[in-house]
Amino acid sequence: MHPVIVYTASRVGLLAVSLGVLYILGLRQPVVLLIAAFLVSGVASYVLLSKQRDALSERITKNRE
Repeated sequence: MHPVIVYTASRVGLLAVSLGVLYILGLRQPVVLLIAAFLVSGVASYVLLSKQRDALSERITKNRE
């Protein structure tokens, strides 16, 4: 599958999971929930999606050459 699609779908999935977990944990204010979910999913994607990010970077580099 194309690395851009995999990476983007993974990021969206992490955001959805973060929203769900934070909602279950008691964050009910929509703005606070969204900001916290973006922060949590950003940190999680930095840690969990390094292989997908490297594949995406490699694909972009190859296309530029």
